[in-house]
Amino acid sequence: MDLTSPWPPTPARSGDPATGGERSGSRSTVSCLRILLRATSAAEMLGTIIADGPGWITGEGSAIYLLDGTGMLRLTVSNGLPEWAHERYGTIDPAGDLPAAVALRRREPVLLGPERTSSNYPDPVAGPGTGLVAIVTLPLVVDDLELGVLALSLAHRGTVPRRDLDALAVIAQTCAQRLAHLIDHTPAGENGARGGVRTHATGQPESSAAQPLLAGAVRAAGAGAFERDLVTGETAWEANAYRVVGRVPPADGGPFPAPDLNSLVHPEDLADVQAALVDALAGGGPYRLGYRVIRPDDTVGRIEEHGEVLLDGHGRPVRITGLLVERHRAGSSLPEPEPAGAPPADARSALLLALTRALSRAVTVRDVTEAMTDIARPALGATTLVLDLVDEGRLLPVSPSVYGGSGRGELNRLHELSSGAAEHAQARATPLFSEPGTAGAGAGAGSATGAGSAADRERPASWAVLPLVASGRQVGSCLITFAAERVFSREDRTLYSAFAGILAQSLERARLYDTHHHRATELQRAMLPRSLPQLPGLTSAARYLPSTEGMQIGGDWYDLIKLSAGKVGVVIGDVQGHNAEATAVMGQLRSGLRAYATDGHDPAATLARTSRLLAELDTELFATCLYLTLDLADGTVHGARAGHPAPVRISDGKAAELDLPGGPPLGVDPCAAYPLAVERLGLGETLLTYTDGLVEDRAEDYDESVQRMLGGLELWSRQTGPSRVGPATALERLADLLTLNVTERNSRPDDVALLLLHRTGS
Repeated sequence: MDLTSPWPPTPARSGDPATGGERSGSRSTVSCLRILLRATSAAEMLGTIIADGPGWITGEGSAIYLLDGTGMLRLTVSNGLPEWAHERYGTIDPAGDLPAAVALRRREPVLLGPERTSSNYPDPVAGPGTGLVAIVTLPLVVDDLELGVLALSLAHRGTVPRRDLDALAVIAQTCAQRLAHLIDHTPAGENGARGGVRTHATGQPESSAAQPLLAGAVRAAGAGAFERDLVTGETAWEANAYRVVGRVPPADGGPFPAPDLNSLVHPEDLADVQAALVDALAGGGPYRLGYRVIRPDDTVGRIEEHGEVLLDGHGRPVRITGLLVERHRAGSSLPEPEPAGAPPADARSALLLALTRALSRAVTVRDVTEAMTDIARPALGATTLVLDLVDEGRLLPVSPSVYGGSGRGELNRLHELSSGAAEHAQARATPLFSEPGTAGAGAGAGSATGAGSAADRERPASWAVLPLVASGRQVGSCLITFAAERVFSREDRTLYSAFAGILAQSLERARLYDTHHHRATELQRAMLPRSLPQLPGLTSAARYLPSTEGMQIGGDWYDLIKLSAGKVGVVIGDVQGHNAEATAVMGQLRSGLRAYATDGHDPAATLARTSRLLAELDTELFATCLYLTLDLADGTVHGARAGHPAPVRISDGKAAELDLPGGPPLGVDPCAAYPLAVERLGLGETLLTYTDGLVEDRAEDYDESVQRMLGGLELWSRQTGPSRVGPATALERLADLLTLNVTERNSRPDDVALLLLHRTGS
């Protein structure tokens, strides 16, 4: 067993006896290579590695550099790099000393372990690094052709195993081979970027034959490309996309902003298109639409839209890319001109149903706001969307962000401009809509707010304010703005009014959930120690993380009890379940165990009495628990376990579990006796007690997870232990390190508690 394996679980691979074969699911080296061989850009390659590669590739801080025409390494695509890194390391001299240059020059990987990344890397002025990741830079070379480098951040807390470095080398070689093919056959444009990946237009390899090849194929298919950034709201259409829909592209060069969806799509098809977009945005991935567009000469064209919704690492839509194709090019005849009419009722119902489905998955108020900004806003063709909630009689903005604006400042500006209209709409309990031809949207809002002409000029071209009323009570309001003037027909107003009712019900349900969760969290927080006692000769640190599933509360607890005769009691436990009952039972057990401990009972007797207490409570829950007593004078430890993970002793670069025989969980057998074991914690040694949520991972054997943690603890002891930075600082950093390892997981099905002790002797 390699005790210096990466701390997070390494995805199993075929033929690896240590892992038992290939891991189920798509996050493996083999599946990643298959997808890389179909990638169409450097951005798609990096996105594939992050999304589909081994799970220990974190993605944050990863990048691809490609050699430009001047021989410099230029940052082409990145994920999670801060702005200062883009500015300082946007271009790298291959003759320099940075890892990217060294890797390309030597044509071999350059690995910076956690001990290197903690030494102010990569920017001395940025302060110390986290020391929590490894960074590997791999050359992208095919035969004698140097293309660039691939830089990846890894979630390895200890030594990076050889097998993982070999897997990374294969991934880099696959990227290099695919890039070489793209240089020879297709343009290295970045329109295929996957969600969350930032791209740069400069520094990409070019081929004189590649651009005409793809451009000619697109023109031959009668297609035009488009891209929409869902975060900024910016859209980009190439000239041929304008021609496909019968528009003349602007004369100032492309790409160009997209035409307004409301004025482009045939009114009878608009609601269907919007409903389809809602479903595509909610699920992500490829989609295909067919609809009619109205040309400037009032003829009707038939369009097929082939696109893909790109998601970020959290599953939120961030970009749409695709092609617009004239259907008659595929064999259909161009239809005769058709009159524009109102969308049929069933199409509006489909849109309303699609929006309802999107909101039905929202649990918290934040979920509702994200569904509105991520899905409803782009599907409706809106520029921005602001949600206000009624709080103590006032309307307060709750949107976590405003897409299409400049962040919090834009949110506040729109809230101020719309507050009067929102209050007016609330008072009348009817939506307000801007009316074109009456001094624009500004006049409509100004009549409700009394704002002056300066404010009018700042207002969007078109808008709607929806009062949100649920169960006869005002919940809030929703402002939806549009970049172009539009006429809200009677059918549009009916649709928005109905949607306002659904949104109000969703917000009311979400607020109720948030309130219950807040109360449960406060209950749990009240049952945990507000602070740990300060004891001579002992330094301590503790952490608690709730589960991310269910009510996000649980029954994990810890305690540090000052006992008589210079001793201290150490308690950590885990009540089954993740609900308010588990929290309540936890509070009762903590109080009962504390009482037995302060009465002078040894750990074995204390657990036996606590088990009988739990069995007598009116509950079917059980609990695991560890109770130790530590003599501060000589370090003697007496301990007993009730189905709980063993504590870990850390000293001199070593980490090992204490040999404490265990008994059944509390409450399972009221008559059970618990073995009492004796150990010793020496001066300068650290003791870790924890609940199983700290190491448990559904994708890996539990014992393997424990061994990975032990390897990480050994590295911590050697590199940043108490002897280097002081006990208090070292324990706090270790607690952060342990919990960060947990928070990096996609989900946390169990809550986590840990308690660290370091014996100083003074």
